[in-house]
Amino acid sequence: MDTFLYRVRRAEETAEAPAPVDAAPTNSSSGSEAMDVTTTTEAAKTGINKFQAEVIEQFNKLNLPVWALIAICAGALLILICCTYCICKRCCCKKRKKKDGKKGLKGIVGLEDVKILGHSMKEKVQPDLEELDVNMEDNEDAESTKSEVKLGKLQFSMDYDFQKGELSVGVIQAADLPGMDMSGTSDPYVKVYLLPDKKKKHETKVHRKTLNPVFNETFIFKVPFAEVASKTLVFAVYDFDRFSKHDQIGQVQVALNQVDLGKTLEEWRDLASPENEEKENKLGDICFSLRYVPTAGKLTVVILEAKNLKKMDVGGLSDPYVKIALYQGTKRLKKKKTTIKKRTLNPYFNESFTFEVPFEQIQKVTLIITVVDYDRIGTSEPIGRAVLGCNSTGTELRHWSDMLANPRRPIAQWHTLQEVPEKN
Repeated sequence: MDTFLYRVRRAEETAEAPAPVDAAPTNSSSGSEAMDVTTTTEAAKTGINKFQAEVIEQFNKLNLPVWALIAICAGALLILICCTYCICKRCCCKKRKKKDGKKGLKGIVGLEDVKILGHSMKEKVQPDLEELDVNMEDNEDAESTKSEVKLGKLQFSMDYDFQKGELSVGVIQAADLPGMDMSGTSDPYVKVYLLPDKKKKHETKVHRKTLNPVFNETFIFKVPFAEVASKTLVFAVYDFDRFSKHDQIGQVQVALNQVDLGKTLEEWRDLASPENEEKENKLGDICFSLRYVPTAGKLTVVILEAKNLKKMDVGGLSDPYVKIALYQGTKRLKKKKTTIKKRTLNPYFNESFTFEVPFEQIQKVTLIITVVDYDRIGTSEPIGRAVLGCNSTGTELRHWSDMLANPRRPIAQWHTLQEVPEKN
């Protein structure tokens, strides 16, 4: 610091010293130009020296020691560093908040995702026995009550004609059905039948992606008045699934001996949980695809596989094969069959068959696919069948309609086998 003050004082003394006067003649032009440059340089030096002199004079007026000047400089430097740190920290915090916000948005789970996860994991999660409460029975009753509430409700109508002995049943609509598909919706339809025989079943059309379907369909049952009291009317609501077994959502049972058949009945009832779903599907399921080419007039049927077939043999198995028959009215046009699969209830076929059906006749024909148990000694017994065509109902009609709506494209679907009527 002493060296710095010494240099400043020396510069002041130099600035106060008189500048030397050049005695050289100024006649020539070159001499005048050199004189101008020298004068400009000296003027610049004089300005710098004056500024330095003023700075030193201000320091001298303060009369501060050297350590005070050092402390002032250090304090100013510290304040500058603190300000820089605060500014940098504020900028970094803003960037972190933006990044955290983006990460949070990416990690948000929507309501539909929760429903998908719950539906897929519902059957896989099982609590430990140690975690179960002592009042487990009470909890199960409460949970069953909640599940019943969540199954939705069905509106239907009933009217009995005493003269004709006919029961007219109307399926009007359903509401607040649970979402059974991965998208959080359902493809509901209703099966209507009478207990205890269940010989004749009616099905409504499938309504796509809705939890509040409106059906407005009516079905007729031939029931003599003497047998009415022993019958129970069942409305079974299902979720349609093309590639797997149709899930039953719930059902409504109406005992006809508790209904006043003298007047038309129309009411809402809550759906109850299905009771004997496995018994209802005791014949098994079959999967096959349909493909129709209008220009060539060819109908291709591919029998893919069957599962959970009824046990027909003594050993608890079956020897199934599939018969495919094409009818026009009551006349059989053509029939074909697959190979026999020995000792299995879940056969895999993957066999293709082609029928020639002109476009003018495609709406007049009926396709009957029958699963038969082969018997070497006696006659082969039919296990169940599926009937498809423009006059069919339910899932069979849906499959046939999808085939016509998508020409040249194979449409595969699972079907529940129905009982084969006995021959007269």
